[in-house]
Amino acid sequence: MLITLLTSLASPILIKQIPDNTQHTLDIVLSLDTSGSMSLNGFNELDYNQSRWSVVQEVASDFIKERSKDRIAMVVFGDTSAIASPLSYDNASPLSTLQNIRIGLVGRSTALIDSLATATSLLEHSISSSRLIILLSDGDDTASKIPLEIVLKLLQKFHIKVYTIAIGESNNNLLQLISTQTNAKSFTANNKKDLKEVYKEISSIEASTHKLSTIRVIEYLYFYPLGLSLFFALLLAYKSRNSETI
Repeated sequence: MLITLLTSLASPILIKQIPDNTQHTLDIVLSLDTSGSMSLNGFNELDYNQSRWSVVQEVASDFIKERSKDRIAMVVFGDTSAIASPLSYDNASPLSTLQNIRIGLVGRSTALIDSLATATSLLEHSISSSRLIILLSDGDDTASKIPLEIVLKLLQKFHIKVYTIAIGESNNNLLQLISTQTNAKSFTANNKKDLKEVYKEISSIEASTHKLSTIRVIEYLYFYPLGLSLFFALLLAYKSRNSETI
């Protein structure tokens, strides 16, 4: 009994190493211009007959494949904007959708600002600490109904970054303003090679991480010998009482 009591007073411990898989993933919405001007050729210097949209499909597909740990959604815009693919960890869905989208799907104008409002509706309830929109367009906004000021306030309210990509002769000033107001960055791509580099840089800036580590857990064991001590004490008391009775 004395030994177990002394052992409990020494407060023995057991140290456990528990795996901790910490992941930092992002919620990303690709907002893509499908207006009539995206049918123009000449954006791929190695294949003049490839349209701007065909190049975007190819390069954006590669980007989606590389972001397998993140949730990806897609918005397209023309006369209006629409959700083409909701947020999902299954990148097969946006990949399949992207390959089936055609120019003029939602009209041939450019509702660029409205597309940001649509993308925000996908991200406003996100629990991810990193939410971003990658907006690609080759023209001025010609069809939006929602004022830019309102959209910017929504983006700032929900802490959503908007990386903008201008291709061709798009409105760089508007795109730069949007990215600046949301603490992101604006890019210009003049050809397919540039566009690949832009998506690559965005991936580098907004990297998802997977850190494998261990958590050190200390379990106190004093109650085991203490319990034995109490048991022995009760046992001795019981025997002592029986002896007195006899």
